[in-house]
Amino acid sequence: MVKTKKIKIDLLVSSPSFTSTDVSTITGVSLRQLQWWDEKKVVSPRQEGHRRLYLTEEVLEISVIAELRRKGFSLQKIRRVLRFLQKNIGKRLAEVIDVRSDLHLVTDGKNIYLEDNSNTIIDILKNARQPMFLVCVSDQVRRIQATLPPMRKPVGRESGSAQAVRKAR
Repeated sequence: MVKTKKIKIDLLVSSPSFTSTDVSTITGVSLRQLQWWDEKKVVSPRQEGHRRLYLTEEVLEISVIAELRRKGFSLQKIRRVLRFLQKNIGKRLAEVIDVRSDLHLVTDGKNIYLEDNSNTIIDILKNARQPMFLVCVSDQVRRIQATLPPMRKPVGRESGSAQAVRKAR
């Protein structure tokens, strides 16, 4: 069994936990599938009583796993991809999202690449000896971010100077 290591993604660290229902809605994975993946230690969320709570990083992993499963990948190949992602995705994803480019996972289950350069992706696909699959990791992150509540901004009256006056009192 592979023990999943938690990754930290700077852009998503302060995000809230997601319930199993939230994760199912975001990723399109059934609740039973999430439970099975937890039992098999593919992605193990925190437990509060009988509730499973997922961090944003875990939702991202589930989203990528679901995409690969839809493309016919075995659980063994997915575990290999997960180990690769857990080692490499944190800093790469933060860099790519900051400059608004896309990060793609390209794999055949054996060879795994995490690329943001379209020319490199094309070269990988051209030189592949077997079918390669592409998952846009950035799209998965954007889908997760779209479900998060917007950050509250000060209302017109609550500008910086008004807040400073209130603090001074």
